[in-house]
Amino acid sequence: MAQDVSPRLAIENVGDGPVYRVPIEGMIDKALAKYIDRALADAEEAGASVVLFEMDTFGGLVEAADLIRISILDAPVPTVVFINKNAASAGALISYAADRIVIAPGGSIGAATAVDAAGQYASEKVQSYMRSLMRATAEANGRDPRIAEAMVDETLAVPGVSEEGQLLSLSANEALRLGVADAVLSSADEVVANLGLADRAQFAHYASGVERLLRFLGSPIVASILMLMMMGGLYFELQTPGVGFPGLMSFMGAALFFAPHYMLGLVESWEIVVFLVGVLLLLAEVFVTPGFGVAGITGLIMVLASLMAALIGNVGLAFPSGGQISQAAATLAAALVLMVVLAVSLGRFLPRSQRFGRLILSPELSSSEGYTSAETDTSLLGQTGKTLTGLRPSGAAELDGRRVDVIAQSTFIDAGTTIEVVDVRGSRVEVRPVAS
Repeated sequence: MAQDVSPRLAIENVGDGPVYRVPIEGMIDKALAKYIDRALADAEEAGASVVLFEMDTFGGLVEAADLIRISILDAPVPTVVFINKNAASAGALISYAADRIVIAPGGSIGAATAVDAAGQYASEKVQSYMRSLMRATAEANGRDPRIAEAMVDETLAVPGVSEEGQLLSLSANEALRLGVADAVLSSADEVVANLGLADRAQFAHYASGVERLLRFLGSPIVASILMLMMMGGLYFELQTPGVGFPGLMSFMGAALFFAPHYMLGLVESWEIVVFLVGVLLLLAEVFVTPGFGVAGITGLIMVLASLMAALIGNVGLAFPSGGQISQAAATLAAALVLMVVLAVSLGRFLPRSQRFGRLILSPELSSSEGYTSAETDTSLLGQTGKTLTGLRPSGAAELDGRRVDVIAQSTFIDAGTTIEVVDVRGSRVEVRPVAS
C-alpha cells in the first residue's frame, strides 16, 4: 500500500510504472550526457512513474552539464534528484533541472562558478552564460533565481547565508530552509517512500560496460594521454622510418582517441579524415620529398586542427564558444608540452640505459673500453724470420717456426728476404727487411 506523499515532494502526473534509479557520479562529461539520454528514453519507454537521480559529483564540463540539464527539463517522466552527498559546480546546475531536489544530511550543493582547464575563473562571458543557465533553470522549476545566481557570482549576497565576496554553497538544512531542497532524507529508499511509491517496482539503471569504457576513454585526462601516445609515437616513428613499436603505439593512441568520441557522437567523420590526411602528408614529406616543406607544414596543421575539432565536440553550424576553444587548446597544449618533455628525456637518458643498449648498435666501440678486433700477440715484436711470399704489401712469412700473415711497413719485399717485426696491433703484423 502506498504511503502518504510528503507535501513538498508531491509531483503531478506520476504514472503507474516502476521507479527508475539512475546514478550521476564522478566527473560530468559528454559520455555521461549520452548515458542520461539513454536512461530517460528507457524510463519513458517503460512507463516509469518517476526517475530518481542519485547524485554524488564535484562537477565537470559545463557543456556536458547543459546537455544533461536540457534532457532533464524536457523529460516527459517526472524527475527527482537525491544528492548524496555532493552536488558541486556542474552538479548544482543538473540538480536545479529536476522537478524535486532531496539532499542527504551532511550533503551540500553550490559553488557553480565556471573555471578553465587550469582551475582559474573563466572569462566574464562564460560566467555570464553560467549565471543565465542557473537563473533560467531555477525559474523553470519555481526556485529562487537569486540564490542560484549566487552559486556562480560571489558578488551576490544571500542574507543570513553568505556575504558579498563569498561564493554560495549550501548545507542540507540551509538548502531546505531557502527552498532549494524539498526535503532532507537519509537514503534513496526514504525518498521513494516519501514520494508515496514504496509499493512500486524499482529498476536500478546502470551504464553498460561499453558505456563505462567509452566514458573512461573519453575523459579529458585520458584523452590527453592518448594524444600524447599518437603524437609521440608518430614523432619517433618519423625519426626512425619503418613500421615498429612507435608506429604501433601511435596507431593505438589514435584508435582509442577517435573511436570512443565517434561512437558517442562527439566526433564527426570529417575530423577523422582530416587527421588521416594530415598523417599521410607528414609521411609523404619524410619518405617521398625529404625535408620540411609544404606537405609537412600542411600535414602538421591538419593533424592539430583535427585534434582541436575533436576536443571541442560537435557544435553544428554554430561557431564554438570561447570557453570550448580555450579548453580544447589547453588540453592540446598540455599534450604537446608532455610530448616535448618526453622526447627530450628519452633522447638524453634512454641511450645511456643498459637495457636500451642491448637493443641498438653502439655508435663507437673504442679500444679504451676493451673493444678490439683480435688479441695482440706481443711475443712477435722484434722477432726475425723470412718471407714465404712476396709482400705487395701483404703476404706470409715464417716467424718462430710458424706461418704468419704480415704486411710490409713501407717498400715491397721479395720472397726469401730476411725480415724483422717492428709493430703488432691485433692481427696486423708489420715487418721490414733486415739490412745485410
